[in-house]
Amino acid sequence: MAERPGRSPRTPHTAEVVRTERLTPHMQRVVLGGEGLSGFTADTCTDHYIKLLFPVPGVTYPEPFDMQRIREEFPRAQWPVTRTYTVRQWDAEHRQLTVDFVIHGDEGLAGPWAVNARPGDVVRFLGPGGAYAPDPAADWHLLVGDESALPAIARSLESLPHRSRTYAFVEIAGPEEEQKIDSDVEVRWLHRGGRRVGEALLEAVRGLDFPEGRVHAFVHGEAHFVKELRRLLRMERGVPREDLSISGYWRLGHNEDGWQASKPEWNARIEAEQEGLRASA
Repeated sequence: MAERPGRSPRTPHTAEVVRTERLTPHMQRVVLGGEGLSGFTADTCTDHYIKLLFPVPGVTYPEPFDMQRIREEFPRAQWPVTRTYTVRQWDAEHRQLTVDFVIHGDEGLAGPWAVNARPGDVVRFLGPGGAYAPDPAADWHLLVGDESALPAIARSLESLPHRSRTYAFVEIAGPEEEQKIDSDVEVRWLHRGGRRVGEALLEAVRGLDFPEGRVHAFVHGEAHFVKELRRLLRMERGVPREDLSISGYWRLGHNEDGWQASKPEWNARIEAEQEGLRASA
């Protein structure tokens, strides 16, 4: 996780809620600010993310708050619960951090928190991490994702130069979930309806007439369709690994704790499978 020099990656930032906004029926925006963000910066990657820290109810942590000390002195069941979210926008001048949350009613931990957040509420988080930004040297760009990847895709589109050759596919539940993005790229909004997450994205990318030249691709979202698109891009289209930012942000049937625990092994297995197929081709 990328941090400013001299700052421990386990030292959290403390922020206050400045304002909130319901963007769509299933997307809630929270803007954070305060003096606790004086050591924060997020200006190198368009997929910068933070890890929000939610205290376990009934547990009091020592001050100053330190994750390493907590992990050394508290049983694992009492560690703060982390939830990972993309930095939608960082306003360094006003020291304000914007985070968009996918919400599903009372389901989950971070979504309900975002819905009920009020100005002055305090939250701690680690970060930022991040590794991707559109390469200006690429001939064209491909951005693909579901709702969980929409903040990073939107930020990436807004960072691209005018008239960049870019194809952006975003799968959402329905037309009510479309958002305005400050970019001249025409986003292709794919309405899921009752289909499995990612089916429409797979169809769209398979049907794309790939332009000539080097593509820089960003593909993130539910793990199943990400796996299929990884195979398509790496095996069928021959996109080099270094030109592809691809990862399962989440997996159907798993919460973040379970998915993050199994994700490294899952990624290694998929890579090994695809390398085996490539070698035998």
